[in-house]
Amino acid sequence: MKEEKRFMQDVGMTDLPFPMRVTSRDHEDGQSTVAKISIAARIMHDFEATWIDRFMQIIHQHRDRIGTETLKVNILDYMKELNATKVKVDFNYPFFIEKTTPVSKEKCLVRYFCTYSASVAKSDLKPKVTLKINAPCITTYPVSSPDKPGGLFGQMSVVDIEVQSQKDIFPEDLVDLVDKNALMPVYSYLTEEDQTYLIQKVHSSSKTSVIMVDEIKEDLANMREIDGYSVTCSNFGMLHSYSTFIGIAKSMWIPLS
Repeated sequence: MKEEKRFMQDVGMTDLPFPMRVTSRDHEDGQSTVAKISIAARIMHDFEATWIDRFMQIIHQHRDRIGTETLKVNILDYMKELNATKVKVDFNYPFFIEKTTPVSKEKCLVRYFCTYSASVAKSDLKPKVTLKINAPCITTYPVSSPDKPGGLFGQMSVVDIEVQSQKDIFPEDLVDLVDKNALMPVYSYLTEEDQTYLIQKVHSSSKTSVIMVDEIKEDLANMREIDGYSVTCSNFGMLHSYSTFIGIAKSMWIPLS
């Protein structure tokens, strides 16, 4: 019998819920979460029947402390066991950060959505790992008028920061950048004192999303452990049904002038 012709085939799986621990700056042993795992791989056609079994086996072996360092090793295991020429794996998960409210100093937990991604190609064998975080905040609505009493008012903005690095970059570090440069951070709980303080700040201080993104970019540019980054901010005004956005990026291959 003539042997079936061998050829490459793309296979994948999306949104597998899986418990794991992810790297955290504030918790040495990581933070427990439930991630949705997706994978895409280019494999030989005759390997197709067993690829998912191999992948599930590797996930169970490497579910602790998902971070930059572990993913650089794990992604090579995925490629070897799948006999693949390309592999990309995404871990989408919620991450909780404890914050202190500005006046009452109450503790509250705020949820952020993160994505750890790793990819590698057989032609290079140098894994690329990125961390992306989705961080809401408050900025000044662009048509606010500081010259009128009560003329300043705020809007909800959502900042997406994605960084590529050979070392661990923690979600807490990226959220700190957003909170520091926004008009105001967001909290899951506020006392009456906190609410009064924040409302007064919205009407007395100004920080547009354009300025905020530029300041975040400057902070990222000064982080030597980062090879590349992108910052995108979506703004949700109170007076219309659409959102606006602004963004900037630096590839690890192209210096930012």
